Amino acid sequence: MEIIKTVSEVRDIVKKWRKAGHSIGLVPTMGYLHAGHGSLVEQSVKNNDKTVVSVFVNPAQFGPNEDLEKYPRDIKRDSELVASLGGDIIFKPEPEEMYKKSNATTTVKVEGLSQKLCGITRPVHFAGVCQVVSKLFNIVTPDNAYFGLKDFQQYVIINKMVEDLNFPVKINPCAIVRDKNGLALSSRNVYLTDEETKSALSLNQSLQYAKSLISSGEKKAFFIIDEITKIINNMPYSKIDYVKIVDIDTLDDIDIVEKKYAVLLAVYIGKTRLIDNFTELS
Repeated sequence: MEIIKTVSEVRDIVKKWRKAGHSIGLVPTMGYLHAGHGSLVEQSVKNNDKTVVSVFVNPAQFGPNEDLEKYPRDIKRDSELVASLGGDIIFKPEPEEMYKKSNATTTVKVEGLSQKLCGITRPVHFAGVCQVVSKLFNIVTPDNAYFGLKDFQQYVIINKMVEDLNFPVKINPCAIVRDKNGLALSSRNVYLTDEETKSALSLNQSLQYAKSLISSGEKKAFFIIDEITKIINNMPYSKIDYVKIVDIDTLDDIDIVEKKYAVLLAVYIGKTRLIDNFTELS
């Protein structure tokens, strides 16, 4: 397993793989990898001949006063995990390699979908995500790319971008991975104190209760949202950004919960913003 830092080196490797007839999987990450990322790597290794894992803390998707500088980084741990799962290379460019000209004006933005939900609190985030993912698709030219469903809005936006721009890549969604207490794995969980972690468990607990309500026949979105809100607000350190039930394609609010919906939430636990969800995709 190699760590590659330049675009030209990655392209040379991919060219050799293509000449040999290999299929290629891409797992885009910002590093500080955990078992959730590991599940994406495992799927890619299973389904493709070669797997590239990108590790890049992308400055374009961080707004002012966000955690760009303190975002956790540990390339040694990342490389050990990727190697243990059978990944072939880590692409770890510096920002100067990905954005060579500070006055670059080309952007990629999925209108409509990007301005909702997390896009309200983080207005530049998804434009930065789309920009770097489109660059990675052009550099790696993968057959398959793997995204975790914890970031459900991101998954929907990337799908739309691929459709609109005719990228020849299949987007593969992968299930949320949780710790033994049910907390969705996230690199930002490292920011939480022990007491905050206890409060953060209310996110999944509220979603599980919502799921039980829906399973028992409750269809009114406002009622389900209210029940989720009560559970989270009952915990210390918690401040809700949003709780929404939306159509999985448009991300528009829905009133009646039937097929193809997502229950999404974003909550500040102390100073740490966490997201979680469950979805019905069929």
